[in-house]
Amino acid sequence: MLLFSNQKRYISETKKHLQRLVEKIFTLEDVSLVDFLGVENNTIKEVAAAFPMSKIISRGNEIRVMGTAPEIVRITDIIESLLQHYQRYGKITNESLKQYLNGNGGNAAPLPMEGEDGVILYGTKGIIVKAKTPNQQLMVERSSQFDLMFAVGPAGTGKTYTAVAIAVRALKNKEVKKLIITRPAVEAGENLGFLPGDLKEKIDPYLRPIYDALDDMIPAEKLKFYLENRVIEIAPLAYMRGRTLNNAFILLDEAQNTTPMQMKMFLTRMGPSSRVIITGDKTQVDLPTKQRSGLIDALETLKGIGGIGYTELDGSDVVRHRLVKDILNAYEKKSSDRDEIDRDRSVPR
Repeated sequence: MLLFSNQKRYISETKKHLQRLVEKIFTLEDVSLVDFLGVENNTIKEVAAAFPMSKIISRGNEIRVMGTAPEIVRITDIIESLLQHYQRYGKITNESLKQYLNGNGGNAAPLPMEGEDGVILYGTKGIIVKAKTPNQQLMVERSSQFDLMFAVGPAGTGKTYTAVAIAVRALKNKEVKKLIITRPAVEAGENLGFLPGDLKEKIDPYLRPIYDALDDMIPAEKLKFYLENRVIEIAPLAYMRGRTLNNAFILLDEAQNTTPMQMKMFLTRMGPSSRVIITGDKTQVDLPTKQRSGLIDALETLKGIGGIGYTELDGSDVVRHRLVKDILNAYEKKSSDRDEIDRDRSVPR
């Protein structure tokens, strides 16, 4: 009889304990699972280890928690704080995780907010995308002041990367509904028609720098969703003809390889609530020798029109290998010397 009584008491206590357990499910949206959960779900394992009386399971984009009400409240606070930390900084470090587990998350040394210390946005895998030079910072500031802006400078000055970051930030902050990035598909030393594959496969190499920049700024799953649903469009310039682009951020890259007619066509695509950045390098025109660059033509034609911003980048803005700066200087000197020789020859003797 005593054994039976103990069994009844055990069953009764077990039922009461189960009744006291609470289940909560967190659905992770707009989050790179690898970056948030960590390698082999290490972030969630650390949280689970801190609460051994509760059960925490991560499957797909869901985190399922079962425990007593007081513990659920504490776990919820930690997970929501980690999500806010991730959305702001793009990563969860071991140090920040321990601070939140110890209840000191609010005392963690904050990273600069977007717009502070040149930060444009927080990208994937903890990448901080920021303006690294005064002219890049000027480019960021003028993009907010003007609906149409030209950013012109030599290779390696971060024109494309900075412009993509500005556009992604606008999309992220819901300032626009779409992001459209385009480039002229101009043959630079090789014949496009002889490249293998269909049109998309022929064109993709020209757009590769854009994809590389986006990979640094948007989690892979989210970028795939954006591309599949045409929230982000990446296409050759010829695909822009006949369209009116409303409520969009539009980026024209390698604009020096447009013709004047192509540039005019592009500029007249702007719709209400649209913003445009045009980037290019006046020294790297790949058009036929006698063909005038649409970028150079536009800079001259639009001079004096109010509401258009201009940012000139130079050798001091080069952020690639240190030799790139020296290479650019050498070519500029050679070009300057050649111009001087040509002037001397033109002077009557």
